[in-house]
Amino acid sequence: MIVTVTANPSVDRTVTLPGPLVRGSVTRALASRAEPGGKGVNVSRAVQMAGVATTALLPARSGDPLLTGLDTVGLRYRTVDVAADVRSNLTVTEPDGTTTKLNLPGNPMSPADLSALTALIVESAATASWVALCGSLPPGVPDSWYAEVASLLAPLSCRVAVDTSGAPLTAFRAAMPDVAVDVIKPNVEELCEMTGADLDLLERSADAGDFGPTLDTARSLQQFAGCAVLATLGAAGALLVTAEGAWLATPPPIVPVSTVGAGDATLAGYLLATLDEATPAERLRRAVAYGSAAAALAGTQPPTPSDLALAAVHVSEVATHAV
Repeated sequence: MIVTVTANPSVDRTVTLPGPLVRGSVTRALASRAEPGGKGVNVSRAVQMAGVATTALLPARSGDPLLTGLDTVGLRYRTVDVAADVRSNLTVTEPDGTTTKLNLPGNPMSPADLSALTALIVESAATASWVALCGSLPPGVPDSWYAEVASLLAPLSCRVAVDTSGAPLTAFRAAMPDVAVDVIKPNVEELCEMTGADLDLLERSADAGDFGPTLDTARSLQQFAGCAVLATLGAAGALLVTAEGAWLATPPPIVPVSTVGAGDATLAGYLLATLDEATPAERLRRAVAYGSAAAALAGTQPPTPSDLALAAVHVSEVATHAV
C-alpha cells in the first residue's frame, strides 16, 4: 500500500492554446479539461493505474468537486472534512509543450483540522509500505509540519518520501538529519534550496552537458540527510544518489504536451519499483520512464504501464566527488 498526503489539493484546470501565449491578448483555446490534482493525488493516480493499492489523504469537504473527480476515476481516498472548497489551479499549455501554471494559495487550515489530518496520516501509515508527503502547504500550516509528521512516522515500519518546495522544504532541511526519511525528490532549483549550491552554475553546466556539479550537490545532500536523493532534471532526465552509488538516466524522445504532474509520476515510478525490490538503476529507469510518459499526456493524466518506454531510458552509473 502506498499512502500519499496532499495537504493542499486542487482541481487542476488545463487550457490548451493553438499557439504561443501572448500577454494582453484574447485567444480562443483549443480545449480544456479539469482533473483532480495536487502532488500526492497525482502520485496515487499513477500508482492506481499500475494496479497497486494506494490511498490519497487530503482535506476536503463532503461533496467537493475534487472528491467528485476522485470518485469518477475510482481513486481510494480518506479526508478530513473542512469548510471551504478545494482551490482550483490553472495550467496553460502551448503547442511546443511550454507550460504556464497559475496556482492559488489554498484555503487556511485550522489547528483542529491540521491535527485531524496528522492523526489520519499516522493511522493510515500503520498498514503502508510508503507514505509520500507531497506538495505545498495551505495557509495556517507551519512550515515545519512535514518534519513533524516524519518524526511521528519514524517508529513505524513504513518508508517515507518527501516532495515539496519553498519554505516547507527549507524547514525540512533544517530538521535533518535528526528527522530521517527514505527518499527526497527535488528538482535542481529545490536541490539548491536545500544545499545552498549555485543554481546558475548547475544550470550552465547542465546546458553544456556536464551534470557533475549537480551530482556532487546531490551527493552532499545524500551524505548529510542519509537518504536517497532522486533529483529531476527536466527534459534531461533524472539522477539518483544513494549511499551505494549514483546513477544518471536520460529519457526517451517524446513530444511534450504538458509537464504538469510529470515529477509526481516520476516519484510514483520510483516507489512502484521499490515495491518490486528493483536495483537502484532500475528504480531510476522506472522513475524516468513514468515522468516522460506523463509529460507526453495532456493535463495531469497519469501514465499507465503500457505508456512506458523503459527500454529507451538510458541509465549509467556515475561518479561523484563530494565528501
